Amino acid sequence: MATELVLGGAADRDLTKLAEYEDGGGYGALAKARAMTPQAVIDELVASELRGRGGAFFPTGRKWAFIPKPDQNPNPHYLVVNADESEPGSFKDNEIMALVPHRFIEGCLITAHAVESVHVFIYIRGEYTGPYEVLSAALDELGSRDDILGGVAIVVHRGAGAYICGEETALLESLEGKRGQPRTKPPYPATQGLYASPTVVNNVETVATVPPIIELGGAEYAKLGVPDSRGTRVVSISGHVERPGNYEIENGTSVRELIYGLGGGVTGGRELKAVIPGGSSTVILRYDEIDVGYDFNSLLALKTAMGSAGVVVLDDRCCMVQLGIRISEFYEHESCGKCTPCREGTRWMTQILRRLEAGEAEQHELDLLLDVCDRINGKCLCPLGETAAIAVASYVDKFRPEFQAHIDEMGCPFGDSSPLHNVLAPVAMHTHSPVATVPHEQTCPTSWL
Repeated sequence: MATELVLGGAADRDLTKLAEYEDGGGYGALAKARAMTPQAVIDELVASELRGRGGAFFPTGRKWAFIPKPDQNPNPHYLVVNADESEPGSFKDNEIMALVPHRFIEGCLITAHAVESVHVFIYIRGEYTGPYEVLSAALDELGSRDDILGGVAIVVHRGAGAYICGEETALLESLEGKRGQPRTKPPYPATQGLYASPTVVNNVETVATVPPIIELGGAEYAKLGVPDSRGTRVVSISGHVERPGNYEIENGTSVRELIYGLGGGVTGGRELKAVIPGGSSTVILRYDEIDVGYDFNSLLALKTAMGSAGVVVLDDRCCMVQLGIRISEFYEHESCGKCTPCREGTRWMTQILRRLEAGEAEQHELDLLLDVCDRINGKCLCPLGETAAIAVASYVDKFRPEFQAHIDEMGCPFGDSSPLHNVLAPVAMHTHSPVATVPHEQTCPTSWL
């Protein structure tokens, strides 16, 4: 069985064209699915053991099964596809939509059949102009093909560049024309999602994996991969590697193979220092932790995750404090501000890290940084703040001597020799009015009292 399922055939023919896709058997899985009952389609997904490819890794079949039947809830049922790919390090959904748009659309139509919906919304990242145009052209080609669309309306909605809208309930708020902020749960989208109606929210790669599953059969698909991580995964490899790009792998492939096999090794033959395994919000791995399978259980044993499958490789020149600043600045900038621990905590993290980099931090501030991380973690409505805190805390945990050196040497040992030195986070690309800095003392000034 070929490993490439989601991206299969894209290297051999132009699958952005309807005729080419159909010549290769495209939309055959849709016909097969429509000959089945919605419950039978859900059963195939359950048998496949497919888990969400957006980061949460929730079993897809179970998620679909939570949607009430029309006789249980007469409101319209909705499928919302999260194409707001904004996690630093991840760019796989971009390529899926750009190379195999019809496979993705076929997955949308099969999913709509399974959850008994005729309303599909694709919420795409506003900056993804290329994939948007490809997807729009593919839908235009299908405009007169009622035999394929089957009465299902597919609407592509462009976001406005907010990372928070990758969180499913913030996405739904934005889709309804409101400010993109997470909702309090429960209720969950399955019962009260878009327009307070039953809604299933799935990631692009998840939906694009559905046609191969229906074509092969759930049990056959489950033969790929390893327990709890069945099938394939499109992985985005970037950073200091010779061959960055998207690669579809079988789950369980080692992280070492991703870097030194598919990625061609560290750029310029330099030494590996660390790897971010699943996008910026995951716990970092040291160079000596890469002999591990790229799957849920193996990475969980190292207290990290596949996340959005963004593998970022860092060579031995990289300063971990500088990395922490860039990550913290990103999350500070993207925080929606609804939760105080996230809104204030990410700003504190950034300020302390900047003081460390500038050589202005005192010894107690290293522990203060970890304390701030702890005050964010688990105390927010969505994962944005806590994943930022977990990521930065992991840098301190695994590279504490490097953080200590910034205090002892009163400055960065790497300086501008680190390739991260001139990397700008989004917040550094805008002009803002001056804002208050975090007070140096741990106690609040008397003027606050």
